[in-house]
Parts: sequence; structure tokens; C-alpha cells
Amino acid sequence: MPNITVFDPKEHHIRLVGSMKTADSIDYEFRAILDTGAPWSEFSDQFLLAVGMFNSQNPPPAVRPSLQTQKYDKLVLPQVKICGHVIPKMLVYISHFENHWGVDALIGLDFFRRFRVTVDYKPGHLLTDPL
Repeated sequence: MPNITVFDPKEHHIRLVGSMKTADSIDYEFRAILDTGAPWSEFSDQFLLAVGMFNSQNPPPAVRPSLQTQKYDKLVLPQVKICGHVIPKMLVYISHFENHWGVDALIGLDFFRRFRVTVDYKPGHLLTDPL
């Protein structure tokens, strides 16, 4: 039986809420967008810094004026839970996001390649079933 994640079909993007667990077993909630154009999931450097998963002495790279993220490092998160599924040791890119985007992560195709995924826009359901 697939997991059903409800989303608002009136929104411009499919917005998701997930959680990640740190190495100290502390859970943090994050706001994400499903991004089928992104080959890899990305987390905001500001979010990772705030939860203690990233410590950079260097300023983030300058963001090009566009809607693109600026990937500049990789990190293995101890555990990510999204769409009702738990992914241990998930490799993600660290990226600099614009603040006005209002998200902490982009969930890319690396996550969804693990599942049979159905997007049903009429009721606003994202169905995910492990392969």
C-alpha cells in the first residue's frame, strides 16, 4: 500500500514537510519543494548551519541572479524522513538558496528513484510506494 502525502494543487510547486535527524538524534522539521528537474536533493546552507549540520568559515558563493540554486558541497545526513519514508544516510548537496524562496530543501530525483511515484493533482495526492 503506497504512502499518501497531501499537497495543495493550487500552489505553484508541490510543497512537502519532512524531518531530518542529526548524529545526536535530534529531529528537525524542514520545508521542501518536490523538484523533478533536480537530479539530486539539496539542502539550504542556512538551514544546515542553523541545525548544526554544517560549519563553514567561508561565506557562501555569490548566487547568480536566477531561480537556480548554487550547489557547492555535499553532506551525508544521518536520516531523512519525507513522504512517510525514512532514508538513512542520505547524500545531499549543500546549496545557497535565496531567502524569499521560503524553503529549506529541494527533494530531487535521487529520492524518488527509490519509489513508484504517482502525482494525482485533482485531489492533491502524492503516492509513494517502495520499489
